[in-house]
Amino acid sequence: MAHVHKLVLKGQTVPISTIQRIIKNNVNQCRKVSTNQGLWAAKTHDENTSSPVPVGEVKRYATDCMVSVGVKEDHASALADVLVAADYRGHYSHGLNRLEMYVQDIKSKICDGNAIPTVLKDKYSTALVNGQNSLGPVVGNFCMNLAIEKAKKHGVGWVAANNSNHYGIAGWYSMLAANQGLMGLSFTSTSPLVAPTRAKTATLGTNPITLAAPALNGDQFVLDMATCTVAVGKIELQRRKGLPIPEGWAIDTDGKITTSADVAMKGCLMPLGGAEETSGYKGYGLATLVEIFCGISAGATYGPNIRRWMDTKRKADLGQCFIAVDPECFASGFQTRMSDLMYHLRHMEPADPTKPILVAGDPERAHIALVDAEGGIRYHVNQINASAALAEKLKVKPMKHI
Repeated sequence: MAHVHKLVLKGQTVPISTIQRIIKNNVNQCRKVSTNQGLWAAKTHDENTSSPVPVGEVKRYATDCMVSVGVKEDHASALADVLVAADYRGHYSHGLNRLEMYVQDIKSKICDGNAIPTVLKDKYSTALVNGQNSLGPVVGNFCMNLAIEKAKKHGVGWVAANNSNHYGIAGWYSMLAANQGLMGLSFTSTSPLVAPTRAKTATLGTNPITLAAPALNGDQFVLDMATCTVAVGKIELQRRKGLPIPEGWAIDTDGKITTSADVAMKGCLMPLGGAEETSGYKGYGLATLVEIFCGISAGATYGPNIRRWMDTKRKADLGQCFIAVDPECFASGFQTRMSDLMYHLRHMEPADPTKPILVAGDPERAHIALVDAEGGIRYHVNQINASAALAEKLKVKPMKHI
């Protein structure tokens, strides 16, 4: 392995078999550490965990649910792809956990599931898109595909969208670009859930940031993070399970840090970094950066003007931003250097031998490997019960387990 590492440093191509072995070894390491850290909902097979549900079956169920409320097949499928990708990658807060929200938005007619986004402004490497209040993933796919097209022609594609809705995991869109050899970035504003540093009321959203960058032979760096300490979906999952939340995730209505999921849902999330003493103002700054890229630039609602979480009395009008960059417009050998950097990071000596150093995207790759090995996605029993109840209400076929 040392010899291969030197080849990479010299800018030479690494054999495919070597890269595959590196990835496989690290997936195995990630599997061990992720299980130890409890990153997967299904780390133990007890009465609170379902048997595996095939990935294709999860998509069939999600698609059927959306079609049953009047969404056309291709739009329903686009939404299902993003929800399934979230659960497949281990981000259960943004998968089936979100399905009923999308169903309710369509049933209440606050979102037009069949609308097609339109381009309002188009100039060289930039564009402004009106999402036409369509499903977030439909708007997101439209915008990132446009950004990719521009990046291949001009080197950079930067697309801002208004009149959009919740679009699922931000990383889905950055990976669309990375899968085509480009760097992909995506941002979205969200309902005000986060209190700025020193405040006790919510003004900014969870406002995620994502960057996906391609390396050799399919390896990728995939950063997908909220600019608050934790996404609201994770607090919802803790509440669904009847469990407390870690200190530093949220504050109560008086601005005091709480460990109660119920109290947290009535209070505010904290910016990345937590309290001011632990640099929460940096997360506050990043959340504002996202707001500038999205709501401010796109002319959408922004900050405190965005509708409250789960409020379906008015449309969301979320602002979103999608960027694709062709790394070949800069120094050649981008993917080789990416592989070299990730190799170095993954092979550093860990402080705890049972916890190897990971690169952004490694835990997700490990979760995918586990799902593939088990033949499907395992869910918490409460999620299974909720999905069965939704299937009965919508008169669609419930998910079939292995």
